[in-house]
Amino acid sequence: MMDYQCVVVYTIVSITTQEEDIEKLSQKNGAVAAYLRALNLSPNHAVVHGNLACVYYEQGLIDLAIDTYRRAIELQPNFPDAYCNLANALKEKGQVSEAEECYNTALRLCPSHADSLNNLANIKREQSYRTALKLKPDFPDAYCNLAHCLQIVCDWTDYDARMKKLVAIVGEQLERNRLPSVHPHHSMLYPLSHEYRRAIANRHANLCMEKINVLHKQPYKYPTEVQPGSRLRVGYVSSDFGNHPTSHLMQSIPGMHDRANVEIFCYALSPDDGTTFRSKIAREAEHFIDLSQIPCNGKAADRINQDGIHILVNMNGYTKGARNEIFALRPAPIQDNPKLLNSDNFKDNVALINTTDLNPVIESAEVLTVKEMVKPATTKESVEVAVTVAQLPSTAPIESMIQTGQAQATVNGLLVQNGLATTQMNNKAATGEEPPKNILITTRKQYGLPEDAVIYCNFNQLYKIDPSTLQMWCNILKRVPKSVVWLLRFPAHGETNILAQAQQLGVGPGRIIFSNVAAKEEHVRRGQLADVCLDTPLCNGHTTGMDVLWAGTPMITLSGETLASRVAASQLHCLGTPELVATTRLEYEDIACKLGNDREYLKAMRAKVWKARTESPLFDCRTYAHNLELLFKRMWEKQSAAQKPDHITEW
Repeated sequence: MMDYQCVVVYTIVSITTQEEDIEKLSQKNGAVAAYLRALNLSPNHAVVHGNLACVYYEQGLIDLAIDTYRRAIELQPNFPDAYCNLANALKEKGQVSEAEECYNTALRLCPSHADSLNNLANIKREQSYRTALKLKPDFPDAYCNLAHCLQIVCDWTDYDARMKKLVAIVGEQLERNRLPSVHPHHSMLYPLSHEYRRAIANRHANLCMEKINVLHKQPYKYPTEVQPGSRLRVGYVSSDFGNHPTSHLMQSIPGMHDRANVEIFCYALSPDDGTTFRSKIAREAEHFIDLSQIPCNGKAADRINQDGIHILVNMNGYTKGARNEIFALRPAPIQDNPKLLNSDNFKDNVALINTTDLNPVIESAEVLTVKEMVKPATTKESVEVAVTVAQLPSTAPIESMIQTGQAQATVNGLLVQNGLATTQMNNKAATGEEPPKNILITTRKQYGLPEDAVIYCNFNQLYKIDPSTLQMWCNILKRVPKSVVWLLRFPAHGETNILAQAQQLGVGPGRIIFSNVAAKEEHVRRGQLADVCLDTPLCNGHTTGMDVLWAGTPMITLSGETLASRVAASQLHCLGTPELVATTRLEYEDIACKLGNDREYLKAMRAKVWKARTESPLFDCRTYAHNLELLFKRMWEKQSAAQKPDHITEW
């Protein structure tokens, strides 16, 4: 059985107001109505003003949003979220200097406010690169860096011409044997050939070699065999042993390896962040070594070699925090390709559905098992879907909690918590480091989502969206009446550009809805509010794909040619749902429309995904760890037989 480390409770309710005037307003604008009602009850509630301002911002009512954010700040001057959101609105109005001032205020109040740090950096970087290009138009580094900044916020002005020039710059740099201005990790985002991508990686690898050559180190001596009574020694090297998607996914793998077969060493490249993600890996791995305390790459490589490692796994590749110079020194005889065991391929997600004791609720509720034989119009097979429902005598306390923004309420003697308040109540639970102590209430209305619409979602960073992907999504919205696409402000500056592009493609206001980035537990839990996830073909959802599938939401993907564009297809095949993998853009749209227009088929597919979560190998960490051991053993056998490195497809 799986060992998932964060407990998430999925309790989804539909809340409606009773008064006729609010009901009419709710039909038109449910979120605004709810917040206005809350303000009638509590006029000086700063958080409600802030949430209302976010809704106005989503509707394009920027001036009204600015005024409402200012009111929230007036009521609660130490409110970094409000300052950050106000800055986003001001930037959209072109008031960049005032926006910078608000971001800086948010950071003075909360130095670790990630959105403010990111948004402020984006403003400054873009301005700096544009200034550099004005001073020196033929400046390839500045041009490619500006292109990446624009990709992050989905600014597709002159997109085709920009991509053409970027490819030409890379081609010229490679021809002249110069270090390309495009980073290897970013190369997947651009229309570069496989030869160009490989050449970019090779140039950066050569740079690592140049750095280590100055150390004048002699080649290391390696173990040539596994001594009798000894085990194969495997080392995982990562800067992400902490609160990072890598650890969210694979935190249990080191401890699940069979110590009769392998001896596991985890080498951390970053300091201890104090999270349970870090402490779990450090506690369960047989050996845990903090290489962040050894800044010299030569000495770090010495330590690895002294440990007698047979197989060393680079879990960073060219991502942030990597120390590829260590691998360039070759402290182990077998060093895995940085992407062979990419962290996104580990199968350890972080959610377990509802271990909270529900007996106090069930004892005073009518419990029904509702079975339905689903007969999709688009397929011949019928599927039985069963749901257990506890019908409470009254949901009034829950309705009141949602409408007023209260953090918690009592239902039949049991404390339930507002799903938007996890960071206020228990930060460890919010980050996924420990189980929530209460039942969490999550509703579509809390995110401004229509109750009766088909909700397509994508929770990836916005840089993974390109013009052709948005075109497909807009085509789907046109073919599926009463449907919306739900995205994240990841980053916030991308929202305006996406909405403007969608309008040019014929998709009007209200069809694309944005929400703020949430802490890990809420992020996974709210994925169940969506009907279908639309993956980004350019660069798939890796961790986010695992998150949304664990929530039981089907995901549609389109396989590409790069590793990053095939990850979701691998996940879906492993889950046992290959029918969700498209091979053409039209097929991608057709699958999405079939799920959106045939509610019976959607029910059947959601039931299939929900069941496959616990029956397929996708989330089975122990089996995955065992298979890795078989693969490591096969790799060592080839090494011992002096065979050249080659693909391994069977072991």
